[in-house]
Amino acid sequence: MRKLPLNTPTPARSARGVAGSASYHDSAWKHVSGQARYIDDLPRPEGLLYAAVGHSAQAHARILSMDLSAVAAYPGVVAVVTAADVPGHLDIGPVFPGDPLLAGEHVEYVGQPLFAVAATSHDTARKAARLAKVEYQPLEAVITVEQALARQRFVRPSQRQQRGDPDRALAEAPHRLRGEQRVGGQEHFYLESQACLVEPTEDGGMFVHTSSQHPSEVQKLVAEVLGLPIHEVQAEVRRMGGGFGGKETQAAPVACIAALLAHVTGRPVSYRLARADDMIQTGKRHDFYNTYDIGFDDDGRIHGADIMVAGRCGYSPDLSDAIVDRAMFHADNAYFLDNARVVGHRCKTHTVSNTAFRGFGGPQGMMVIEQAIEDIARHLGKDPLDVRLLNCYRPGRDTTHYGQVIEQHVLPTLMASLAESAEYRRRRREIADFNRTSPVLKRGLALTPVKFGISFTAKHLNQAGALVHIYTDGSIHVNHGGTEMGQGLYIKVAQVVATAFQVDLDRIKVSATRTDKVPNTSPTAASSGSDLNGMAALDACEKIRERLIAFAADHGSVPEDQVQFHDNQVRIGDRRMPWPEFIQAAYLNRVSLSSSGFYATPKIHYDATTGTGRPFLYYANGAACSEVVVDTLTGEYRALRTDILQDVGRSLNPAIDIGQIEGGFVQGMGWLTTEELVYHEDGRLLTTGPATYKIPAVSDCPPDLRVQLLADSPNHEATVFHSKAVGEPPLMLGISVWSALRDAVSSLTGYRFSPPLDPPATPETVLNAVAASQQWLARQEGA
Repeated sequence: MRKLPLNTPTPARSARGVAGSASYHDSAWKHVSGQARYIDDLPRPEGLLYAAVGHSAQAHARILSMDLSAVAAYPGVVAVVTAADVPGHLDIGPVFPGDPLLAGEHVEYVGQPLFAVAATSHDTARKAARLAKVEYQPLEAVITVEQALARQRFVRPSQRQQRGDPDRALAEAPHRLRGEQRVGGQEHFYLESQACLVEPTEDGGMFVHTSSQHPSEVQKLVAEVLGLPIHEVQAEVRRMGGGFGGKETQAAPVACIAALLAHVTGRPVSYRLARADDMIQTGKRHDFYNTYDIGFDDDGRIHGADIMVAGRCGYSPDLSDAIVDRAMFHADNAYFLDNARVVGHRCKTHTVSNTAFRGFGGPQGMMVIEQAIEDIARHLGKDPLDVRLLNCYRPGRDTTHYGQVIEQHVLPTLMASLAESAEYRRRRREIADFNRTSPVLKRGLALTPVKFGISFTAKHLNQAGALVHIYTDGSIHVNHGGTEMGQGLYIKVAQVVATAFQVDLDRIKVSATRTDKVPNTSPTAASSGSDLNGMAALDACEKIRERLIAFAADHGSVPEDQVQFHDNQVRIGDRRMPWPEFIQAAYLNRVSLSSSGFYATPKIHYDATTGTGRPFLYYANGAACSEVVVDTLTGEYRALRTDILQDVGRSLNPAIDIGQIEGGFVQGMGWLTTEELVYHEDGRLLTTGPATYKIPAVSDCPPDLRVQLLADSPNHEATVFHSKAVGEPPLMLGISVWSALRDAVSSLTGYRFSPPLDPPATPETVLNAVAASQQWLARQEGA
């Protein structure tokens, strides 16, 4: 059978909307017109109840008593459930145990659910839940990473990766610097909060409409909580109003609570978290405490490094083991560390269990080496870009500290190209001149790279399934395990299918993700949605193509290599048949027009005991050059311009990819500048809504934002049409804004001092960095 080569450029074609074209998001017009349906927009089934939970007011305590009589008596309340009412598993930890659906004798964070209420309205349920009388015996609470490190409190064992002899390299290096860094967390702040609608089925099962990145996990955990076989539960996701990792594991508890209430009442249950409750009860990006000890020569070339990354995981493991792993994998970012040790700690604290967030630990790991690179540059009086370029991975210096070899060297050329197109050198000179004559306003400039590994670090998750049907009118239905959260996965997979058959994109329909169509799916995460599901869909298409080619060759009495799909037609020798006519003929001749597809990522492996392996199939690369201006009297600042150059391989959809790059950059900039999570010393989150937690607004974005895709850089690996992932890598481009702020403040000292600027770099933090720089300068002048 002759196949379309899976990983070579597709032939010249005129079918509209195939892979490589800038097609619109399939739901774009529904989004802007308000016709896109989210969970809370679904028609209300008869007898619908609404859920809420009562949650802990203590960070760590023993529950002495819990009086729910006033809750149950509140008008409109139909049911109240506690941990004792769970018929199946109480622990719903996604990977490791430690996440009780409802608290039992102990609570371990402020906001931990104690009981759940089903009532006749959303407001009634929430008001009733506040009437509980709970008596606690407070216990010692560990809140910060530093406290956890001091007490050696971890949710999972610490890990180590090492290459060469870092201790000897550090001791013999001509220069040596030590530093520390506290990297703040980040709230997902998706537009649609956690939500689900659960309906009992006639056989005692449950149908779950969920806003989840991982419907198979929702299906599995609902079944386990209710003591059902998995086949009695179906989960469906049409779209999410944003996810960013916050709906990978955190959607499951919401669905399980609603399913438990539906089980007890026999009625459908809707559970939607109010924004404040969502922020209190659900996990966030891990904040990290990082340290480095780094040795280097007079040129700034790194000889040895000893790096520690420690994440605040919260009270349970959740996904923290893999998240800290990824922080360790990315503690090198784009730089060759010949002799290096990286140690990662998974710190247990009595705060909400932190979880996946776009980048999955990688951004926090990159921050430590980027700070170190800048500190080296300031120590030596060099431009940070020169130190970055000197240490960048390149042939001969291309093995990571965990043993994976960089096989496609994109970064040196990409960074040099961006420096030229952004006119970095000229602007650097102009900014230095400006800063010498401007006593208050200081401008800063930085160009930072990103090297981000693509694959789930949990090997078994690197698999996907798909289902493709061709109907007798030539229209094509696709279902796959990936979920749509606004990132354009559905349209990209549809374009892959359109390319396989060389038909117009509007012939393809991708339906809601459902666990009874494609089972045992992985979460849509790790930037792998298009890689995995696109390849699975292509596999299904290839199976159908084989049958169609064999049928056409047999009935046209031509060799198979004379059967071609092109521009909504099938060429059979000298004859051309319109696609619908050909499909009708195939059906009448009993050719199967349906197939499942499957894909498993090849080559990847990792041994945690030795800290070595190949955890990633390939790396996505990019760089950003940002310019800022800082008011040194107030600490206020503005981003002026950002130039981005991103390697997406052979893009499946340039318009979607550029949108992802723009959004990822702004979200990363927000994480490092304005988005500040503030905890009280007793463990209470104080930033619980948009009034106290500031995500970037349009006015915060650089007014001059230039995004380009790196040309002529197909993926060397066998991904779908040689494309590269684009979901997570752009977030780390926001590091350039943080670095530019440091650069601006450093100008106060003639670029001789690296100011402390722990992210998020709020105006207060920037003002403290200004004060530290002025104090350093005064000490130097006094000496």
